[in-house]
Amino acid sequence: MCSPLVSFVSFAFFSLSLVLVGSAGPTISPYVVHEKRTAIPPDWSFVRRHHASSTLPLRFALKQRNIEQIGDFLLDVSHPDSPNYGNHWSPSDTAYKFSPSSDTIDTVREWLLSMGIGPHRIQLGPSRGWIKVDASVEEAEHLMHTEYNLYKHVSGTEHVACEAYYLPEHVSHHVDFVLPSVHFDARIGRRDGNKSRIKVGQPGSGFDGPKTSGSLQTNDIQLDQCDTVIIPQCLRALYGLYYDPVATEENSYGIAEYTPQSFVQSDLQMFARNFSTDLIGKTPMLVSIDGGYYQTQYTGFNYSGEPNLDLQYGMSLVTGKQAVSLYQVGDIIEGGSFDNFLDAIDGSYCTFEGGDDPSIDASYPDPAAGGYKGNEACGTVKPANVISTSYGYNEADLTPFYAARQCAEYAKLGLLGITVLYCTGDNGVAGFLGVCLNPNGTQSVSGTLFNPTFPATCPYITSVGATMMKPNASVDDPQPEQACEEVIYSSGGFSNYFAIPDYQVDAISGWMDKAGKEYAVEYAGLWNSTGRSRAFPDISANGANYAIAVDGEFLLVYGTSASTPVVGAILTMVNDARLVHGKKPIGFINPAIYSSMFTGAFKDITEGNNPGCGTSGFNATEGWDPVTGLGTPQFPLLSALWLALP
Repeated sequence: MCSPLVSFVSFAFFSLSLVLVGSAGPTISPYVVHEKRTAIPPDWSFVRRHHASSTLPLRFALKQRNIEQIGDFLLDVSHPDSPNYGNHWSPSDTAYKFSPSSDTIDTVREWLLSMGIGPHRIQLGPSRGWIKVDASVEEAEHLMHTEYNLYKHVSGTEHVACEAYYLPEHVSHHVDFVLPSVHFDARIGRRDGNKSRIKVGQPGSGFDGPKTSGSLQTNDIQLDQCDTVIIPQCLRALYGLYYDPVATEENSYGIAEYTPQSFVQSDLQMFARNFSTDLIGKTPMLVSIDGGYYQTQYTGFNYSGEPNLDLQYGMSLVTGKQAVSLYQVGDIIEGGSFDNFLDAIDGSYCTFEGGDDPSIDASYPDPAAGGYKGNEACGTVKPANVISTSYGYNEADLTPFYAARQCAEYAKLGLLGITVLYCTGDNGVAGFLGVCLNPNGTQSVSGTLFNPTFPATCPYITSVGATMMKPNASVDDPQPEQACEEVIYSSGGFSNYFAIPDYQVDAISGWMDKAGKEYAVEYAGLWNSTGRSRAFPDISANGANYAIAVDGEFLLVYGTSASTPVVGAILTMVNDARLVHGKKPIGFINPAIYSSMFTGAFKDITEGNNPGCGTSGFNATEGWDPVTGLGTPQFPLLSALWLALP
C-alpha cells in the first residue's frame, strides 16, 4: 500500500513517539500520536467540550493483513507483461488475503481489556475488519489521551471530533484509524426539516456537480456543429466508438448516484427521441442501496442535472442494447457516502453493523419519518465490470488514514476485475468548489496552495479529466480537441497523500524532466513537486457543451462528470469485445495504459491549461501531463490492443 506523503495539508501523520506521564491505567508501551489535525474545515467552528457522559460508538479500523503488498498483487493481474494478466481473484480469496490477523485482533482486544473495557462490550465485526466499543466520552478520552469537542457547521449541523488522539505504540501498529476522531466531512444534506446530515451530493452545500451555460436553442444538431454542441454522434466520431455490443448478458456497466441527486425517466426519453433513438422505451436498471429511489421531492438542474447527464450519455454510447445499472445510494433523509456504496458491493468492507462512521456515513435503518427502515446494504450488490462515479472530495476533506483505507478497497475491486472510474473535478489546480489550501492546512477560495481531489488521487482507480473541441474544429481534424477551458477547467496535479505507483513512474519522470522543473520554480511551494507522488488525471474525454434534457428542456452542460461516464461506456464496449472472444474483463486499466504496449492508443492533447489558486495552473503538453493525462481514448486501437492480451 502507498504510504501517506509528508505535506503541507491540514492532516498530517506523525510517527514520533510521545510518552505521556501520569496517565491512568496500565501502559504496556509509550503512547504515540496516531492522527492529528492542525485545523478544522471551512464553515465549522468550536462550540464546547463534549459532555463526559455522552456515548461514542468507537470503531477501531484494524490493520489489514498483507495490505502493504496490495499494489504488487494488483500489478500482477493488471500489467500486460505479467504472466498472470487477467487472472482476477475471487471475492472469498480477496477477503481472506486481507482480513486482519489474529494477532492484530488479540492485541487491540487485550489493550481494551487492560483499560477496563469489559469483554461483553468489545464486539468484532463479521468481516473481522473492525472492533466496536460503545464508550462514554470520558472513557474514550482516557483510552486515547484526547479531548472530544462539539463543533458546529454554518448550516446548524453538529459534529463530535478531537484534534488528535494517541494509541500505545504496540497497538498503533495494528490500527488504521479510530472513528469518530479527527475526521470531518464538508458535505451537508437535509435531515428532519431544520436539522442537517453530512452526505454526498447535496446541492448548495458541498455538491459540486456539472455546470450549465443555459438553454440550448435548437435540438437540430448536426455533426459539423460539434465544436459548439456535443451529442452522442460527436463522441462516436471523436473516439471511433462504432461498435454493436454482443455479450450483453455477460457484460455490465454501473453508474453511481447519491440521493437527493435523481435521474428523471421523462428527460431520458426526451433525449432519446432527439439524439439517441436506441434508448426509446429504455430505462436504467435501478439497484437500490440503502433505500435509494427516483426521488421527485426536489427537482431541477441542481438535483437531476448530474444523473441525467451520466445516464443519457452512458446509456447512449452502449447503444441501448447493453443494460446499464443505476446504483442509487441512500434515502432522501440520510443520503449516502462512498463508503455506503462500497459496503453494498463488498461485504468484507462493512463494519460491525454496516456503515463506517455515523458522523460521515449514513446509518440505516433510518428512524426518521419517511426514512428507509431496512438494514444497511452489506455485500448485497454484485458490482458491474465498469463503475463510473462523477462525485468526489478534496483530499484535504479526509485524513490520510481514512483516504488510504478507502483507496485500498478500490484496489480490491481491481483484483476482482472491476474497472473503477472517478472524475477529477472542474476547478483546475483548485479543489471542488474552487477552494485552495492555506499554509495552515485550512481550505478557502483565497488559498494559494494547489488542492488535489480524491478519489482521483487514489493510485488504484482511473481518474478522468476533461477536454473540449477547439473553436471551429471538425471531428475529422487530426487534433480537434484541447484541454477544457470553457466554463470549467479540468482538475489535475499531484497528491499530497499517496506515493507514485510503479506503473506511473516513467510517465511522470518524463514530465518532471521537462515541464515539471519549470513549474517547480514558477510555483515553488504551491504543489507537491517531489516527483514521488501519485499524479492525475490518467486520461481524459470531452467534457464541454453537452446537450442534455432536464425538466423538459435542453441545456448545455460542462464537467469532468460528463467525460467520466463516456470513458466508462467506451471501456464497457472493450469488455464486450473481450467477452465475445472468451476473455475476461479488463479490470484495473492503469498498468496497461501506461505501458509501452499502449503507446498511441490515446490521442495526445497538447493545448490548454487548468488555472486555479491564483495561477495559470499546468499546461497540456506532449506526453502525459497533469491537465489531460495520457489523452483521449481511441476505441479501435484500445479494443485491438486489449484483444491481443490473454
